[in-house]
Amino acid sequence: MSVNPLVRLGELGQSPWYDYITRDLIASGTLSRLIADDGLLGMTSNPTIFEKAVAGSAAYDEDIRALAGAGSSPKTIFETLAVADVRAACDAFRAVYDRRGGRDGLVSLEVDPSLARDTDATIAEARRLWALVDRPNAMIKIPGTLEGLPAVTRCVADGLNVNVTLLFSVARYEQVIDAFVTGLEARGARGLPIDAIRSVASFFVSRLDTRADQVLDRIGADPQLRGTAAIANACQAYRTFERAVAGGRWGHLAARGAEPQRPLWASTSTKDPAYPDVYYVEALVAPRTVNTLPPATFEAYRDHGDPVVRIREGMEKAPAQLRALEAAGVDLDAITRALEAEGVDSFAASYEQLLAGIEAKAGSLVGR
Repeated sequence: MSVNPLVRLGELGQSPWYDYITRDLIASGTLSRLIADDGLLGMTSNPTIFEKAVAGSAAYDEDIRALAGAGSSPKTIFETLAVADVRAACDAFRAVYDRRGGRDGLVSLEVDPSLARDTDATIAEARRLWALVDRPNAMIKIPGTLEGLPAVTRCVADGLNVNVTLLFSVARYEQVIDAFVTGLEARGARGLPIDAIRSVASFFVSRLDTRADQVLDRIGADPQLRGTAAIANACQAYRTFERAVAGGRWGHLAARGAEPQRPLWASTSTKDPAYPDVYYVEALVAPRTVNTLPPATFEAYRDHGDPVVRIREGMEKAPAQLRALEAAGVDLDAITRALEAEGVDSFAASYEQLLAGIEAKAGSLVGR
C-alpha cells in the first residue's frame, strides 16, 4: 500500500499544516480525520479565512445572536468566536503537540491587521489574544512589517509562540530571524526558559510569481522565466535559514534547548492555471519547514503529490534565475515592497468586512 503523500511530507521533515479553520470542520470530526489519516500537523488562520467561515455558515448564528443581544460589539463577537475555534483546534491537535515535542500541533490566530504599523498596539493585542486562547500550542500571528519586528522580539521574550506573517523578501526575512533570536536572547538573559517557545516565519510564495509574470508578459521577456521568481526567492530564503542556524548566535541558544524558527511556505496554491496545482508544494519540499495548504491544494496533494526533497536543486538554480529576472527588467525589491503593503491592506480590509458582516448578521438575528 502506497504511503499518503501528505504523510510522506512529514516523514521527509516538512510539516503539512491546514490553511483553513471553521467550527464545522472541528465539530464534524473532519479535523480529527485529517490528523489521523493525512498526517496533518498544524493549522493557520487569517481574517480572510474567518470572514468566509462566518459569512458562509449558519454555525455561528446562535452565538452571534446571544452575544449581540448582550450588547457585545462586532469586534468582541468576532474575538469570542475566533478564540473558541482556535481553542477547540488546539485541543484537537494537543496529542500531536505532545507527541512531537511541541514542534507541531500548533494553531495560529492573527492580531488585528489594522495594527500592522503600530508596534505597541500589536504587542498589547498579541498578549491579550495569547491570554484569551490560553493554550500552549496556540501561535499568535504578527505581520512582519518594520513596525512588527520589535513586536516579534518583545512577544518572544515574553514567552509567546509567534507566527511572523506576510513575508515576501529575503532581506525582510533576515530581519525577522534577528528579531526572533534577539527575543530569545532577551528572555534567556532574564533567566527564563526558552526551550518551549515555537515560531515560524511565513514566507508567501505564489503571489510573487503572479506579479513577476505580469511584468515578464508586459515586456515580452523569455517565457521560460515565467514561474521562476517565487520558487527562486523561497530557495534563497531557505539558504538564509540554514545559515542562520549553522552556529554563531544560534549555537548558544540551541545549547539551551531553543528550537529554530522554521520557514513556513504560505500562499502555495497555484494562481495561474498554466502551472500544475501542486507546483509550489513540490518545488519546496524541504527539511525543517512547514507548508500551510488551503483545502483544495491539500486534497490535490493527497491525490497526486510526489513528495521528494527538491529544495537543493532549487537552491542551485536560484542565483542564476534571479539574475536572469533582474536582467529582464523584473525588480523584485519593488515587487516585494508592494506585496507587503498590499497584503497588510488586504487583510485589514478583510477584517473590516468581517466585522461589518457580523454587525449585519447580528442585526438580522437579534429579535427573531
